[in-house]
Amino acid sequence: MEKSIIIAGYGGQGVLFFGTTLAQAAMIEGKNTTWIPSYGAEMRGGHANCSVKISDNEIASPIIDNADYGIFLNDKAMEKFEKTMAKGALVIGNSSIIEKSPSRDDVNYLMVKLGDCAQGIEGGLLNIVTFGYFVNKTQIIKKESALSALEFVSKKKNPAFLKRNIDSFEAGYKL
Repeated sequence: MEKSIIIAGYGGQGVLFFGTTLAQAAMIEGKNTTWIPSYGAEMRGGHANCSVKISDNEIASPIIDNADYGIFLNDKAMEKFEKTMAKGALVIGNSSIIEKSPSRDDVNYLMVKLGDCAQGIEGGLLNIVTFGYFVNKTQIIKKESALSALEFVSKKKNPAFLKRNIDSFEAGYKL
């Protein structure tokens, strides 16, 4: 099994944190993984994306030509990366702000009000709501691994966010 994921949105939406946490969860499960970040010089408000590969075998290249999964947090992300999805791929889009209609009929779309869900939680975080939703819908990693990775990455980045991250994850997982 080898799966490729593209996560994209604005800088400041936590796209890179999502990718790092996903890769960490894969490592917890003993899988091979790669993570490649990309972001504009302006950071917040600019474009940010990352690609993650998860495999049971060695990964020959971290480059993704046609992704199995796309997580798009805004219109620009959808516009830029929708064409890079493999036939039969799953796209999860944040319909709280994405106004663009899906343009492909060979890709499966889950357009979900992820931003609205995050706003409904005290201190809710869009990226982590989306992470929880992604884990539940794809089962690419186990929930327990995702929560362990979330705790590990949160403690390194900002321990004060751990409760917010867990609450956000659980809300997304239950969507």
